[in-house]
Amino acid sequence: MPIRPARKSDAPALTALSLESKGHWGYPKEYFEIWKNELTITSEYIQKNDVFVWEEEAGIIGYYSITELKEDVGFAGNIIEKGYWLEHMFILPVCHGRGIGKSFFEHLRKLCEMTEKITELKILAEPHSFGFYKKMGCKYHREFPSNIPGRTTPLMSLDLQHRT
Repeated sequence: MPIRPARKSDAPALTALSLESKGHWGYPKEYFEIWKNELTITSEYIQKNDVFVWEEEAGIIGYYSITELKEDVGFAGNIIEKGYWLEHMFILPVCHGRGIGKSFFEHLRKLCEMTEKITELKILAEPHSFGFYKKMGCKYHREFPSNIPGRTTPLMSLDLQHRT
């Protein structure tokens, strides 16, 4: 499996991948101005979080990251709960349907099992990827306000306590 830990030098490639992948869904250009910080991956982000890439001869074609939120954070009248979050999972659109996302989920399950401290991953899922996350065994909780006015995103979780 061509999954490896991200290197700090991968940051520009991961940012470009984030933008291309999110752009696949046809969002208006002004959304990307709002999402700029959240879609920008820095070397510091890679250093502080668990970030893994899928790399082939052509380069990096996908990545995911797990981050720990150490305390609850208020957002738009809601609470983003402390805990572990699957913050990013992006795959180049031309590579969709190859099983990379499923392989990422197998990898993150093994990673969480090895650490034994991550029993649940929370996810604010890309709405277009809702079906994928459901297929991977994630539970839907509710819609959560986005940082785009009038838009919501599914709040989901992956239970890692009851491993099969």
